[in-house]
Amino acid sequence: MAAQETVREGMEVRGFTADHPPDYGEILRCTHCGLCLNQCPTFRVLGWEPDSPRGRIYLMRAVAEGRLEINPDFREHMEVCLACRACQTACPATLSFGRLVEAARWQVLQTLPLSPPERLIRAVVFGGILAHPSLLALLSRGLWLYQASGVRALIRRNGLITRLPAALRNMEEMLPDRLPSRFLPTGRLYPAAGERRGRVALLAGCVMRTLLAPIQEATVRVLTRQGFEVVIPRDQVCCGALHVHAGERRRAQMLARRNLAAFTREEVDAILVNAAGCGVAMKEYGDLLKDDPHWAEAARAFSAKVRDVTEFLDAVGLRPPLRRIAGRAVYQDPCHLAHGQGIRAQPRRLLRAVGLTVLELPDGDLCCGSAGIYNITHPEIADALLEEKVTQIRRLNPERVVTANAGCLLQLAMGLRRNGLSIPVQHVIEVLDEATAG
Repeated sequence: MAAQETVREGMEVRGFTADHPPDYGEILRCTHCGLCLNQCPTFRVLGWEPDSPRGRIYLMRAVAEGRLEINPDFREHMEVCLACRACQTACPATLSFGRLVEAARWQVLQTLPLSPPERLIRAVVFGGILAHPSLLALLSRGLWLYQASGVRALIRRNGLITRLPAALRNMEEMLPDRLPSRFLPTGRLYPAAGERRGRVALLAGCVMRTLLAPIQEATVRVLTRQGFEVVIPRDQVCCGALHVHAGERRRAQMLARRNLAAFTREEVDAILVNAAGCGVAMKEYGDLLKDDPHWAEAARAFSAKVRDVTEFLDAVGLRPPLRRIAGRAVYQDPCHLAHGQGIRAQPRRLLRAVGLTVLELPDGDLCCGSAGIYNITHPEIADALLEEKVTQIRRLNPERVVTANAGCLLQLAMGLRRNGLSIPVQHVIEVLDEATAG
């Protein structure tokens, strides 16, 4: 591939296209100290320098300086990354590694040709199902029918599930035990109970609106009980987090614009989200659309209002009465909440406020292997990380496991079921729903 030249912030960058390359100035801030290595899940599993944050930054720099071309090996090292951002927490220079690797994936998508099957899969998943709520709802109803008809039970009882490829097996095993028959509707307004404390908008989401709709319903109940009017804007779509992670920058920008159009119609105090990956994506709309003259300012204003629901409830305080919930709970930090947003203490404070004893896992903020769709695209590495997490949970023997992200919840529940552990896995908001009911 002929080297392409562009100039970014006054520095010559040769190997990337001019369309949103990894920030060369940010790359140069890496001191190669290696403090990120032990915090990197892929390095811990694979033990291979190019699959560490330091190694990936070295590869990006080599491309930027024209010493390496974007090739299939470069692509593999970028895609094996979980984009969990644990390295950002460990980095003394506070590099924004998540944005670097996302930009590198976007460059790969521009530069290397896709095989026909991959092009089709990307078109169906990123351009079709995730971009159109009606298609996602149709797929989810099909999954509900698959479960309700008894086909799922038959496949599992006959052991057919074990014959599936690892990626398909993980997809099937991650499905909740009981799929909802109805989904969270958009275009609805839910009045506050008691004294009104404010008005908030809620992201309905993709998986959260369909497969995990009961968690969204619990979110609405908790917020209204706490005195907040909740609006779920009509015409909202997927936040684009999965697209950004996969290098689908253009499609992510299209979704962001649609969400801005939907949410900016509403006058609200905050825009709430209860899935950590979605929260990071929405808080970074300002960066995603910074070069869009029509939407840049609106995107910055939107991002400034985005709050994770645990972050928001911790800040405003829980209003009594609260039902005390006794017991021991493990709290698993979602990567994009702890590392991506710096939210660690808030969920724990909420759990303790309702009476739970919070148990800490060793390396509790190490990725569980979910990472968006990583457990589907890289099931072997994801399963290795999950098994380590399940082993730690087994040793602590909690009465429940609590997290604050859809992917983590489904991944952990799958791992516990595989190991014969009947420990329930809940979202923080489900615990608060128990504590604020009646």
